[in-house]
Amino acid sequence: MHDTWDVIERLAARLEHHSSALPAEQRRLLQILKITEEAGEVAEAVFGATGQNPRKGHTHTWQDVEAEVCDVIITAMVTLARLSPEARQTFAAHLEKISARDLTPTI
Repeated sequence: MHDTWDVIERLAARLEHHSSALPAEQRRLLQILKITEEAGEVAEAVFGATGQNPRKGHTHTWQDVEAEVCDVIITAMVTLARLSPEARQTFAAHLEKISARDLTPTI
């Protein structure tokens, strides 16, 4: 099994190399927009899994939805890695904050 953040950093580096002709700000904006594109694919898969598009019917499975959600997560992690060289630490600190806020037992 690969270390998740190692894979994410390799993907981010590959994308940085691929888009290196673009200005840095444009690369960041396009990567952020990629999250929205992937989220749209989740929505499309949900419509397909539930058969809610009368023209298309059932075109996806719930496993397709799961795969698309994974794509959103990976894309978001790559985005964070492309925005910050400290992505691992940024994510860990944010997760800790969310954990403390939402998983602390209430009395």
